[in-house]
Amino acid sequence: MAIGANDIVRIGIIGCGGIANGKHMPGLKTVPGVEMVAFCDIIVEKAEAAAKKFGTPDAKVYEDYKELLKDETIDVVHVCTPNRSHSFITVDALEAGKHVMCEKPMAINSEEALKMLDAAKRTGKKLTIGYQNRMRADSLWLKAAADRGDFGDIYYAKATAIRRRFVPTWGVFLNEYEQGGGPLIDIGTHALDLTLWTMNNYKPKYCVGTTSHNLRYLEDQGNACGNWDPEKFTVEDAAFGFVVMENGATVFLESSWALNSLEVREAKTLICGTKAGADMIDGLRVNGVDNGRMYVKNIDLSTGGVAFYSGNSGGADYEREAYQWIQCLRDDTDPVVLPEQAYVVTQILEGIYESAKTGEAYYFNK
Repeated sequence: MAIGANDIVRIGIIGCGGIANGKHMPGLKTVPGVEMVAFCDIIVEKAEAAAKKFGTPDAKVYEDYKELLKDETIDVVHVCTPNRSHSFITVDALEAGKHVMCEKPMAINSEEALKMLDAAKRTGKKLTIGYQNRMRADSLWLKAAADRGDFGDIYYAKATAIRRRFVPTWGVFLNEYEQGGGPLIDIGTHALDLTLWTMNNYKPKYCVGTTSHNLRYLEDQGNACGNWDPEKFTVEDAAFGFVVMENGATVFLESSWALNSLEVREAKTLICGTKAGADMIDGLRVNGVDNGRMYVKNIDLSTGGVAFYSGNSGGADYEREAYQWIQCLRDDTDPVVLPEQAYVVTQILEGIYESAKTGEAYYFNK
């Protein structure tokens, strides 16, 4: 049953670190009729600070997420923990009768992601994954144009998530056990999700991937976040993948936290179709042929917006993400990010990692 239009939506936050404080809680704070009533973190001081800043006056604080899930008055849980725990916390929350927004990536591998997908189907509760880059103005315009057929059949795309020297040295980002990988699973996942969503193509056939571990022991690091500890840097510093879809379309994925490149773009896509193409290299540009002449069109995104979901199209991407998520619960409609779509993203990331390990192509329907 949908949450009523006038009902207060009661939310519990599990994991009160950087992504919760930087995106989830500020976003939810802008949505009318939402109350954050419970906060959990294994470092209880973080939960206490979050409750004080974002919670209701009587908000509860927990160290054990299972205790939070016992509160039957909580409607929704946001899972904002390291990647390894996404799956089991989400499954437990769904089985406790909560709708779940889980931060990206869906899980550390496809097996764990499938458990989440199955739990959502079994319980009838809604599950979505935090790919807020879909809610940017350029992404919404591009998706609407692609769905109209402006680009024809999209047969090539490039998903880009490249930083020059911006290795995150806080938290567990460099810990392969906790995160499942480095820049590919951290920021490459955003670029891949955005690309597949724009193409509306979720049927991968096979992929080939490589990973780089070349920068771990650098002494002259020049990192924007301060020097990393080589002994703790157990993930790749870059990863690249070539994905072939069942219909022959191909996607090139590039991701790095520290590439020696001036072509720095994060969560961007380039698409090429039979009628036209588009990229996010210098704003949002569309190219094609009209009346026998090639053209390039720059899209002005400074005013207006795409009526992609019910409500105001203004605000930051994470505010739009929070709004549409709560709105889908009230209207009993699908969220913008379907768990089935996020599952395919996880499958492809896993395929690229496996191909990099074996040196062979990875087939998805083997």
